[in-house]
Amino acid sequence: QVQLVESGGGLVQIGGSLRLSCQVSGLSFSSYAMGWFRQAPGKEREFVGGISRRESVTDYADSVKGRITISRDNSKNTVDLQMNSLKPEDTAVYFCAADYSTIPQGMRVRRRRGEYDYWGQGTQVTVSS
Repeated sequence: QVQLVESGGGLVQIGGSLRLSCQVSGLSFSSYAMGWFRQAPGKEREFVGGISRRESVTDYADSVKGRITISRDNSKNTVDLQMNSLKPEDTAVYFCAADYSTIPQGMRVRRRRGEYDYWGQGTQVTVSS
């Protein structure tokens, strides 16, 4: 079975940092680009950032660019989301997702929810003073 399990969420101070991790199993991890999305109450699930299956090309939403770093370790089947300078508006449930692609170059990051094949259960991040 395909499983994506997020961890590392919690309560963090404004301006603080968190590192989320997503452990993936049941698929050929290196065949998938990986994305992070978040969903706040009453809002649509939105793209945060992603990393390609090859060469670790990253793409970040404007709202978080400069404050986050996404990395992957294909030997461990993990993708991490490092978040710094956290703001109250970063409060949301954070999801990791896997996007299968047969693009030979494998350097694509996609932003649409419907383009991702598998999703984790999410982990809550709350930013407060």
